[in-house]
Amino acid sequence: MEIVHASRHLQKPLQVAYFGPEATFTHQAALRQFGQNAPLTCCKSISDVFSDVERDRADYGVVPIENSTEGVVNHTLDMFVDSSLSICSELEMPIHLALLGRKSKVPLARAVKTLYAFGQPLAQARRWVETHLPFTHVVEAGSTAQSAQWAAKHPHSAAIASSIAAKIYDLDILASRIEDSPNNFTRFLVVGKTRPEPTGRDKTSILFSIKDHVGALHDMLLPFKKYGLNMTKIESRPTRQRAWEYVFFVDFLGHRSDKKVQQALALLERSCVFLKVLGSYPRSE
Repeated sequence: MEIVHASRHLQKPLQVAYFGPEATFTHQAALRQFGQNAPLTCCKSISDVFSDVERDRADYGVVPIENSTEGVVNHTLDMFVDSSLSICSELEMPIHLALLGRKSKVPLARAVKTLYAFGQPLAQARRWVETHLPFTHVVEAGSTAQSAQWAAKHPHSAAIASSIAAKIYDLDILASRIEDSPNNFTRFLVVGKTRPEPTGRDKTSILFSIKDHVGALHDMLLPFKKYGLNMTKIESRPTRQRAWEYVFFVDFLGHRSDKKVQQALALLERSCVFLKVLGSYPRSE
């Protein structure tokens, strides 16, 4: 909500890009964050969202970053390596998956010959699919909405998507809440060029690469312990520049303007090849 208020203060229309198309969970996250009447632009890929904001075609972008069942969205992490954008906000949403298609009088396993599914939702419902559609041919789609679009065009097919997609693409809900875990959440990030002010309930995300030496990982953790910063997440990704070199993504509680955060980052930087603050922003409630 801080972002929406800031935009109103600037007295200009807010443009928001999101990883689409319409009826994806990222679309729903954008609506929740910016309101039902916000001008939204769907993008075909996560990289297109970053590009739209970097080139000022949008003020903010909304992208998925991790799922509680299947882990991080690697493409989003990789975009931060070269992007100049900052994380401005985060939000978490419960994710409920549905099987969409056309109703049939024959049993589900026989009626559905082809299942269209985006990678992450398919992984989140893998046990359900193996149990109820064991012989169905699975075709990977670019998003949950695209899955629904394809299912609407092809007979004897179904899609894993949101219940909202059923209304938009004129499909029936063949099964509800097919996610394997009842506690299935996805975390989304809002990226932009602004830097939110401290709120007292903030999180900071950083990206860095460390020098290769004995005890390097231990040295990396010491600044957070020394200054009492609670790390909430750590991920590593290959640099793609040299084999077996990695960059680390870390989330911790606190704002970049806090003295202890500045001290910890200064100490950490001594052990780094590079260090980049991706943003300090209000924690999701």
